[in-house]
Amino acid sequence: MSVMPNSHEALLRNRARLSGRVALLGVSSPALLAELPSGGLAMTEHAGCASQLEGQENGEGAWQVAFGYDHPALTAGGFDTLVVFLPKARAELDLRLSLARWLAAPGASLILLGEKKEGIAGAVKQLKAMAPEAGKIDSARHCQVWLADGMAPLAEFQLADWMQWHTVTLDDTSIEVSGLPGIFSQGELDGGTAVLLQTLTDLPMKADRILDFACGAGVIGAWHQAWQKAQGRAVSPVDGVDVQSQAVICARATYDRNGAEGTIIASDGLAEVDGRWPAIVTNPPFHTGVKTDTSMTENFLRDVSRHLQSRGELRLVANSFLPYESLIQRFIGPVERLVEDRRFTVYRAIRR
Repeated sequence: MSVMPNSHEALLRNRARLSGRVALLGVSSPALLAELPSGGLAMTEHAGCASQLEGQENGEGAWQVAFGYDHPALTAGGFDTLVVFLPKARAELDLRLSLARWLAAPGASLILLGEKKEGIAGAVKQLKAMAPEAGKIDSARHCQVWLADGMAPLAEFQLADWMQWHTVTLDDTSIEVSGLPGIFSQGELDGGTAVLLQTLTDLPMKADRILDFACGAGVIGAWHQAWQKAQGRAVSPVDGVDVQSQAVICARATYDRNGAEGTIIASDGLAEVDGRWPAIVTNPPFHTGVKTDTSMTENFLRDVSRHLQSRGELRLVANSFLPYESLIQRFIGPVERLVEDRRFTVYRAIRR
């Protein structure tokens, strides 16, 4: 059996608690599905996990996979056991618990589980706010497992009700940006993104179309085009790619609200991306859960040359302590530092 997260192992210890039609919310390992007693629904907000989960079967039936909180497979009142894995963002847990209540059939059971270092103690307070009688049924694999029986279903769940808007202003150019629980830098302009955007005004890219890798809520693409319009420049459409469902949803909403041009793609890295661009920009993530993890950026740098035209430009911002310069040099070409301080460095490289 493949190595699974501790939370998935903890669920297997309690598989006898899974009855009727089961929905797994936030599942991250396809190996789990083959070990469970029956088919059901497996939801993930991660595009790569969704691809891996597709087609998983066991002895009694297939699992239906839902990518994100707005997938059509998510239907009200159809599930007897709801399993909620702890997300890394506390605000996203409220969203996930509300989805679970909406999916629940009358009298359904809800299981919440997660690791101590991920914040399960605080998550239990959120669970008890909606299910005061919830109790702990197991502690294993550094996890706690909590059960709430007889859930009262939620009458309505609309993802749009969770969407919030905020204004981003830089160099007298403002855009409206969408946000959903769990998205990166919700409600504010990330410092690294601000530094990267400033370099786009100080040293504009010579490109008629740009790809924004790990685009988040679409800030870079929407703001850059708004700035170009304000300066009377020709507008360069910006395509975006992100692995997270909420980011894809928010980026599309941000583009619509601001009249920005570009296609937003859901992809784990560049796996689902076709085409070549004269310029690519990115403020890539370096965390998986609570751990530092640079693997996504390292894989991106290995793959990006297939999507960057000859003499095309890569512009990347990262925390200054991260060791990206040698990788950029190896996979793209000569590197220069446009900005460097104690917090952020903006690298610029031209493909050989």
